[in-house]
Amino acid sequence: MKIYSTRHGQTDYNRDEIILGTTDLPLNETGTLQAKELAEAVARLGDVDIIIASPMTRAQATACAVAVRCGLDIVTDERLREWDYGEFEGKSRFTEGFAEGKLEFGVRMGKTGESLIQLAHRVYSALDDIISKYSGKNVLIVSHGGVCRVIETYFNDMTAEEFGGWFMGNCQIIEYSITGGTS
Repeated sequence: MKIYSTRHGQTDYNRDEIILGTTDLPLNETGTLQAKELAEAVARLGDVDIIIASPMTRAQATACAVAVRCGLDIVTDERLREWDYGEFEGKSRFTEGFAEGKLEFGVRMGKTGESLIQLAHRVYSALDDIISKYSGKNVLIVSHGGVCRVIETYFNDMTAEEFGGWFMGNCQIIEYSITGGTS
């Protein structure tokens, strides 16, 4: 089994370096082009059996571009929605405390959002279920930067410093191989 992880195409907030979690924005023109390029890349892979995507508009639009191009079904999983950044939402990515907040695993982001523990719990449970339910298939997960960072920790150990600095580009693909039910 392979799990391919990708981040949705670009939004205006992404372009402008604005923190984007729970705000449900569409793809911008660049993001739509990125989604089409992703669809071609997935078609070239030729081995994806199903798409599992976040319910958020930007992820659904990205997944839809791939689904249409490759003739695949999309399963929506609420647990793949982006990290709730609380009071950081809509502010500059360079806002004081935001980068440091990613490393405070037991503290809610922006006072009212989700802690890293909460995010990891829902993403890990989604991955556990995907691996169990779709064993023997290759899955493309379409989600978000914060979720992709947690997916990376599911398969690869990361220090707090590595976690804080890890980045997933829009429509970048990372492949994870599962053998015998484990990574």
